Amino acid sequence: MKKDKKSITGNKGDSNNSASQSSENALVKFDPLQRYLQEISRYKLLTREEERDLAIRVYEHGDKEAAYILATSNLRLVVKIALEFQRIWMQNLLDLIQEGNIGLMQAVGKFDPYKNVKFSYYSSFWIKAYVLKFIMDNWRLVKIGTTQGQRKLFFKLKKEKQRLIDEGFDPKPKLLSQTLGVSEREIVDMELRLDGWDLSLDAPLKDDSDTERIEFLSTADESTEEKVAKKEIESLLHNKIEEFKKKMNKRELEIFNLRIFSDDPATLQEIGDRYGISRERVRQIEKGLIKKLREFFKHEIPDFDSYAFKDEIE
Repeated sequence: MKKDKKSITGNKGDSNNSASQSSENALVKFDPLQRYLQEISRYKLLTREEERDLAIRVYEHGDKEAAYILATSNLRLVVKIALEFQRIWMQNLLDLIQEGNIGLMQAVGKFDPYKNVKFSYYSSFWIKAYVLKFIMDNWRLVKIGTTQGQRKLFFKLKKEKQRLIDEGFDPKPKLLSQTLGVSEREIVDMELRLDGWDLSLDAPLKDDSDTERIEFLSTADESTEEKVAKKEIESLLHNKIEEFKKKMNKRELEIFNLRIFSDDPATLQEIGDRYGISRERVRQIEKGLIKKLREFFKHEIPDFDSYAFKDEIE
């Protein structure tokens, strides 16, 4: 079919306007994030019934079309979770989104629709695990997570500052270094890293739209169903930990409580002095307990690797 010449070239009278428009467009910076948000806004959100039907098709028949629909309808969730980690990452948000999407696909393949847990809640564990692992593996400028002190700061600095403020203290580096057990220099360095750029959620989704990114990404608070599911998971983990503790001797139990599951872990030297053993021996016992705990959970809890809790014992 022959195309209308006018539709391709425009008429002569419009040539100057077209050239002017092209010149203006050439000066507009391309925003890949905005383009991505526009793209995923095409996919509709699913009702609980639609989600369940699709999940059953994937679970029982390996239906690829159903898996595609289930995944694309949750791409907004990946962006929302990636934004939660952006303050720490402070680099290309799309990198986090890409990793989160991989986690989402893992969740699609492993989700059991008969366990009465909402897919978005289940998949959020996978998404967070992949995003967090990417950050820890790819931090190049500052290498967060290299030392025990840095790991503690990476996760606890903001929470500790707020705790001190709530108790009426001024969270200066010196006080923070004492409460977190790291040097003042590490506190100052980490504060500089965490005070970086934040994505502006007030930016419009499209140039000609009044819809802001925050409106596009916002979701309701946890539903009653999600809260119940979360409580069940936490209760399950707590009960299993208590079961695991019964398998330990007195020394192992003390190392477990003081090192692995303590907000303020004792040093290897402190425990070594208490039992008259070397720091290295304490470290070996701790490492062995962590390995046993992971194996215990894998045996006792189906899909253990999908729970966010697993990051705490690695």
